[in-house]
Amino acid sequence: MSWLWVALGGATGSVARYGFSRMWPATPGGFPVPTLTVNLIGSFAIGLLYIWLSGRLGLGNDNARLFWMTGVLGGFTTYSAFALESSLLGFSASGIVYVLVTVIGCIGLAWLGRLTGTLLLAQA
Repeated sequence: MSWLWVALGGATGSVARYGFSRMWPATPGGFPVPTLTVNLIGSFAIGLLYIWLSGRLGLGNDNARLFWMTGVLGGFTTYSAFALESSLLGFSASGIVYVLVTVIGCIGLAWLGRLTGTLLLAQA
């Protein structure tokens, strides 16, 4: 049954990512703002959801974790597009900025999401 939660969440996240990219299309050869944006949003969301789900439902609630974190956010964010776009930009200034902003930004926003989740749970 676990695979069904991942599949449903993954389909939801993938469709959301597609919708996002249609609203904000990438310019061929340009800076990959859409991929950067979904990865930053997803990193914050996964940090927040980790704290929220573990605090509200306990770490043992695999269905919620599988649906939201592995499925929805796994489908919404995209490492493969990040890898391809990074290789296409190469060792140019844009390429280096893209890699640094993505890696540092995603880690920082996951941390900020966890902090936000902790603060929200403390107030609830």
